[in-house]
Amino acid sequence: MKVTAEKNEKVANMIFASIYPLYLNRLEKNDRTKEELDQVIKWFTGFDQGALQTLIDEKASFREFFQKAKIHRNAHMIKGVVCGYRIEEIEDEFELYKQCRQMEKLIDELARGRKMEKILREEKK
Repeated sequence: MKVTAEKNEKVANMIFASIYPLYLNRLEKNDRTKEELDQVIKWFTGFDQGALQTLIDEKASFREFFQKAKIHRNAHMIKGVVCGYRIEEIEDEFELYKQCRQMEKLIDELARGRKMEKILREEKK
């Protein structure tokens, strides 16, 4: 599937605080924890618990969320299909959409029981 400017804008305007509980609910149904969710988000965005809670309290949009994030240097290693979109095929002009899908891929892997050391990608030495 192809990302459109309209789709990108729709995601950019979504409120992170309204989506976070959905992520958490999905993970808890699969015996994963809030701490694990926050660990994955911290790895991907650089947000510690305080910064994450501030963004939730401020009802930051995904646009604001990703503008403030320091995306992990190994984010390019996140590949695969999420919601019908192959992450590595999302055009650079839709960076925000790609980042959102990358984060969802990490959360999806967590929900499916993948080990944390595999989710938090590191370059092979």
